[in-house]
Amino acid sequence: MKKTVLVAGGAGFIGSHTTVELIEAGYDVVIVDNLSNSEMSAVEGVEKIVGRKVPFEKVDCCDQVALRKVFEKYPIDAVIHFAAFKAVGESVSKPLEYLRNNLDSLMVVIDLMREKGVRNLVFSSSCTVYGQSDKLPVTEATPRKEAESPYGYTKQVSEDVIEQCVKAYEGFAGIALRYFNPVGAHPTALIGELPKGVPANLIPFVTQTAAGIRAELSVFGDDYDTPDGSAIRDYIDVIDLAKAHVAAVARMVDDKQKSRYEIFNVGTGRGVSVLEIVKEFEKATGVKLPYKIVPRRAGDIEKIWAETTLSNEELNWKAERTLGETLANAWRWQQTLSK
Repeated sequence: MKKTVLVAGGAGFIGSHTTVELIEAGYDVVIVDNLSNSEMSAVEGVEKIVGRKVPFEKVDCCDQVALRKVFEKYPIDAVIHFAAFKAVGESVSKPLEYLRNNLDSLMVVIDLMREKGVRNLVFSSSCTVYGQSDKLPVTEATPRKEAESPYGYTKQVSEDVIEQCVKAYEGFAGIALRYFNPVGAHPTALIGELPKGVPANLIPFVTQTAAGIRAELSVFGDDYDTPDGSAIRDYIDVIDLAKAHVAAVARMVDDKQKSRYEIFNVGTGRGVSVLEIVKEFEKATGVKLPYKIVPRRAGDIEKIWAETTLSNEELNWKAERTLGETLANAWRWQQTLSK
């Protein structure tokens, strides 16, 4: 019998790609999203890719009464929780909004899972929980430092909430996927990153600049302690990342977890600087990218990349797509948006 996965925040960038991969792996999916930072067009894009309707419920995960109805309507076997505000810079200026939304939504979801006997939770965590680590690459055992932003803090606290609930509630289990910088788009160009207003992430800035929507790309800082002075991140293709969620769900529903709360890094294991991204994009697309150096951005760390051995071995997963391929897909997606 098919298992059903509730994808909270499933109309978002990562959520929509994960929905596609779940369906293609044989799962039924219910998307829950309040569309505060996403569009129905993402759900329509998912449906075109998979060739069928996907149940969608416009519900805010902080609304326990409304979300309870979703849990009562569908036979849910697992939940993937993406529903959160996610802009590092914005979180610095709006800490209360981030704390309230990101933590309340998670606690409401766990409460309803317990109430309805749903045991498996995959949580969308982030490498921001590490802060600026003293040693690179970071492993799952790397100590978490004080968060550099309220966003990062909500991810740390969310992990702790899940861990405490796993300890306290018999039968409840969680996997936190700490992922690095998701980029790219589906090769069909039917879904991709769709920022509302000014993008919070690098790649939409890159593609919007290439498309002439923005005059030039702002590179935040060239005085970091890195080979070219620009910040370094581990950029992972969104489809590779989506497949890691499918692997995590399978591990849980097939009862393969080694403990009821597990953490996995999801990245490529390779650090790439912002200026390297500029060069890679130009090489992959043939489009010249004007840029300027501007001051560092509040809440940003200098450099981070993942050690992925644990997720490679335990989830039987690894990042496969090249950066050039990923950036070409992101550019193809931008071109469909610009038409």
